[in-house]
Amino acid sequence: MAIINFVRDYERIARFKFGRFQGMLGPGVVLSIPIVHQIRKIDTRIEVVDIPRQTNITRDNAPITIDFLVYMRVDLVEAQKAVLEVGNYRGAVIGLATTTLRAVIGDIALDEVLSQRERINEMIRLRLDTETARWGIKVTNVEIREIEPPRDIQDAMNRQMSAERLRRAVVTEADGTRESSITIAEGAKQASILEAEGARQAAILEAEGDRQAAILRAEGFAEALEKVYGVAQTVDQKTMSLQYFEALKSIGEGASTKIVFPMEFTRFLGPLGNMFGSDDADKLPEKT
Repeated sequence: MAIINFVRDYERIARFKFGRFQGMLGPGVVLSIPIVHQIRKIDTRIEVVDIPRQTNITRDNAPITIDFLVYMRVDLVEAQKAVLEVGNYRGAVIGLATTTLRAVIGDIALDEVLSQRERINEMIRLRLDTETARWGIKVTNVEIREIEPPRDIQDAMNRQMSAERLRRAVVTEADGTRESSITIAEGAKQASILEAEGARQAAILEAEGDRQAAILRAEGFAEALEKVYGVAQTVDQKTMSLQYFEALKSIGEGASTKIVFPMEFTRFLGPLGNMFGSDDADKLPEKT
C-alpha cells in the first residue's frame, strides 16, 4: 500500500485508522501509513450496469423476456455510505434492479409493456433510486434494451399489424374516393353556376339589345311620320285630288270587273271636277 496517494477529481478515498472511519478524502494528495491506515478508493463517475436478460410475467400472464441497462454513480455527498452501508454496491444494484423489474412488469399488461417503454424506464428508475439512496448511489437513468415476447404472441402481433395496415389502406382509399367525389361534385356545381350566370347575362344582353332596337325603330318611325306630316302640310287639295286620280287609274288597269268606291271617295274628286269645270267655263264664249 502506497504511503502517498494521488486522488483525481472524480475519485474519493475512504480512510480508516486502526479500523475507525476517518472520512472521505480527496481530491489531491492523501497520505496513508501502513498498518495504521486502511484506504478504499471510490470512483464517482457514472457507471453502466448491464442487467442480465430475464423472463417476467405481465399482468395478463404473458411471459416476456427483457434486458436493460442501469446508469448509476456514487453520490459525492453520501459517498461514505457506499463504503460503510454495503459491501458490493454494484452487485446490490444488479439484484435490486432484477426484482424491481419483475414488480413493475407484473403490474402492466403486455400491450402496455410493448408500447410504453419510456414510462416503464422511468418507473424502474424511480424505484431503484429510492432504494439505492441508502447506499449513497444515485440512479440517473434506466434504458430497456430489448423486449422479446413469445413466438406465438409475436405471430399474433404480426397478424394484427397486417390487419391494421390493411384497414388503414382501405380507410385511406375510401377517404381519397370521398374527397375526389366531393371535388368533382363541387366542380360540377361551380360549372352549373357559371353556365346559369352566363345564360342570364346573355338573356339580359339580348333583351337589352331588343329594347334598344325597338326604341330605335320607334324613333325612326316617329321621325318618318313627322316628316310625312310636315310634307303633307304643304300639299293643297288639288294635289291630293290628282293623287287620288292616279290611284283610280291604277285601280282601273287591274283585272277586276267590279270596283266599289265608298261614298266619301267622291268628295276627293270634287276639287278636280271644279278645276276642269272652271277651265271649260273660261273657254265658253261670253254672252252678249
